Amino acid sequence: MDDDSELAQHTTKDAPGTRTRVLLGTLLVIACVAAVPLYSWWRRSETPKPAPPKPLVTVTARNGKVTHTVDAPGKLTLYRYVDVGSQIAGQVKDVAVPVGETVKAGRLLVEIKPPPDTAHVESNRAQLARLNADLADQTAQYDFAQLQFKRQTRLMADNATREETVESSRTSMLSSAAKLDAIRAQIQQVEANMKNDEEVRKQSKIEAPISGTVVSLSVHQGQMLNPGQTTLLRIADLSKMTVQARVSEADVPRLRPGMDASFVTPGLPGKRWTGKLNQIMPLPIDDSAQQGKLSYYTVLFDVPNPEHDLMTGMNANVEFILAENDNAVTLPACLVPDAKVPDQTLIVLDASGKQAERNVVLGLRNAHTVQVVSGLQAGERVVVQNPPANQACLHPENDKEYR
Repeated sequence: MDDDSELAQHTTKDAPGTRTRVLLGTLLVIACVAAVPLYSWWRRSETPKPAPPKPLVTVTARNGKVTHTVDAPGKLTLYRYVDVGSQIAGQVKDVAVPVGETVKAGRLLVEIKPPPDTAHVESNRAQLARLNADLADQTAQYDFAQLQFKRQTRLMADNATREETVESSRTSMLSSAAKLDAIRAQIQQVEANMKNDEEVRKQSKIEAPISGTVVSLSVHQGQMLNPGQTTLLRIADLSKMTVQARVSEADVPRLRPGMDASFVTPGLPGKRWTGKLNQIMPLPIDDSAQQGKLSYYTVLFDVPNPEHDLMTGMNANVEFILAENDNAVTLPACLVPDAKVPDQTLIVLDASGKQAERNVVLGLRNAHTVQVVSGLQAGERVVVQNPPANQACLHPENDKEYR
């Protein structure tokens, strides 16, 4: 009886602890069960997702003009110019034109005040007047001496005079002729001096030898000049310009006088000038003719410049046209970078969008465009297998230089 009572009392004391342990065990089981899907979700979120496929880049073949060119850098120079100098010494009295003014041939440019020579000029005039008077007097004496000699000669034929008288008249005639020649020589000398004075006076007024524009001026009013002094000013015909292209020895053999040439300049984007190749200089440019280095040659051609937009010293990106086709199937040149291989394999999309390899033959090519001779039609789309970092070259319609 006492044992049963004691056991019941002990059971009553331990009931709360048992319930707590059961509750904790139940919660632990529930937590474990819930952790499984959470862990699976976390693992799935950590797994890297596959990269999305890259977008397909294509280029559409189109009809257009393509040219095969030799490209070269160049500089613009004056087409025709004259350096004007002074042939006499003196002081600059006036400079009649500024830089940039357009002048016609014969226009007064610079006036020089030569050293004072008024007395010398007047002396020559007085001497010439005196010599002309002496010439008239001596001419009369010579005419009289001639008449005397003729008269004495007739009398001698009739034995009406002495031989000594005839010889005397002959001597007088010859002496008068010699004096006459001396006076004429003196007159020529004075006239030459006066002509020289007049030439000096003319040279004191420097006139334009050609029509054109004053492009440089290195003289000012009051400046003292020496005979033969270097250029006072330069007059140039700006209605044309000459392009000096620098062409490598690898490309020069392909050029011929008369072939088409064109250029653009950075200062005037969007404009292109054209001309005909004039001359290929036979000697290389000095700084390139060194052993082990590529030689370069100067190639010249002229272009019209009616608006005077072009100026000497401008840079030019020159193209000499070797061949061209106005209606060719074209692709951007960067799509097929291997220009030395005419046969190429391209990936072309058909009407359903399916890709297929296509063998094509390439033709003319320049820096922007390549001609497809066969294997591709205008309007077909070509897949760009390795798109360049700068894809602007794949959209030539946005490129002003695309030809």
